[in-house]
Amino acid sequence: MNEADLRTRVHELLAAYPPSEVDTLDFLRARFDAGLAWVHFPLGLGGLGAPRTLQAVVDAELTAAGAPDNDPRRIGIGLGMAAPTILRYGTAEQQHRWLRPLWTGEEVWCQLFSEPGAGSDLAALATRAVPDAEGSWRVNGQKVWTSSAHTARWAILIARTDPAVPKHQGITYFVCDMTDPGVQVRPLRQLTGEAEFNEVFLTDVRIPDSDRLGAVGEGWRVAQTTLNNERVAIGGQRTPREGGLIGIVAETWRERPELRTAELHQRLLQHWVDAEVLRLTGERLRQQLAAGQPGPEGAGGKLGFARLAQQLTAFEVELLAEEGLGYDDWTLRRPELVDFNGREAGYRYLRAKGNSIEGGTSEILRNIIAERVLGLPPEPRTDKDVPWKELSR
Repeated sequence: MNEADLRTRVHELLAAYPPSEVDTLDFLRARFDAGLAWVHFPLGLGGLGAPRTLQAVVDAELTAAGAPDNDPRRIGIGLGMAAPTILRYGTAEQQHRWLRPLWTGEEVWCQLFSEPGAGSDLAALATRAVPDAEGSWRVNGQKVWTSSAHTARWAILIARTDPAVPKHQGITYFVCDMTDPGVQVRPLRQLTGEAEFNEVFLTDVRIPDSDRLGAVGEGWRVAQTTLNNERVAIGGQRTPREGGLIGIVAETWRERPELRTAELHQRLLQHWVDAEVLRLTGERLRQQLAAGQPGPEGAGGKLGFARLAQQLTAFEVELLAEEGLGYDDWTLRRPELVDFNGREAGYRYLRAKGNSIEGGTSEILRNIIAERVLGLPPEPRTDKDVPWKELSR
């Protein structure tokens, strides 16, 4: 499969489903069935088994033709975390059942990992999954900081199935039906006034064993695929030069010369260089990703993204002086996505504070980089071989 073959497939799709004449969902379904959703996925699962790098060819052709996309910001957890995990560990039945509506956006996904007592130490999670007499699992526990739980149809979930073994060994990975009557979603209001996050209470939630990903007790290994892809999804997004937050700040700088000072100019130049370095590092990471599964290197991209976002938003507020202190609306809302570009500087400044927490705290990511990328000695872990039920909590 080469670029010419892909362009031919795109043109055939556009001829059969003219974007201006067909329903958006019909077009997206046809695109998936043509193997043009994610070209590196296997045949029959929205792909063609082609190199990942060729996806840019498809996207450019469809964008030029005015074709609709699947609103990836709204379904980012499904695209960036659930789909790679399902592809790697799911059965053929699971892959065909979930991947198509996931990609088209018909079914939104969320992630039920973190808990009140298991955030940075995720393997300490206490949510229990116990087998019942009907061949299913009954899940009880609480999850927290769950984006999109209020709109999700499905959730990727890790739960403890064996408390008698060390904490990393007794975890199993499931797909949870968010419409189960035992699932209760409550909003968590943030510093921004919004409630994009949620806490989720699970009470005797039934999960068929057919909705398990990977073997029983192998959930931590499966979760590493999710977490590595999450970091790449957050910190490795493709952006043009001077795209994203640095573009917003640079535009203000050019259009408002009365705000400039020599000291701010020097700092802006450093931020611009840092943004470009991060962009190029992300491009290199995507090239590595094209050759296989993401590894711990993605932690560096996510760490750099969080640091730069907080620096740029603070700089923007300082640049705008008293204008930067304004805030348009503190009404409690439950948005479907985070929109950094569509709000004012004050919102961006407050929302960026979460970037060093979500998707793995910056402190944990530094440990990952030190131990798994640089090969430095690991921190002492006295609980590594202790059964989970004997740990103090």
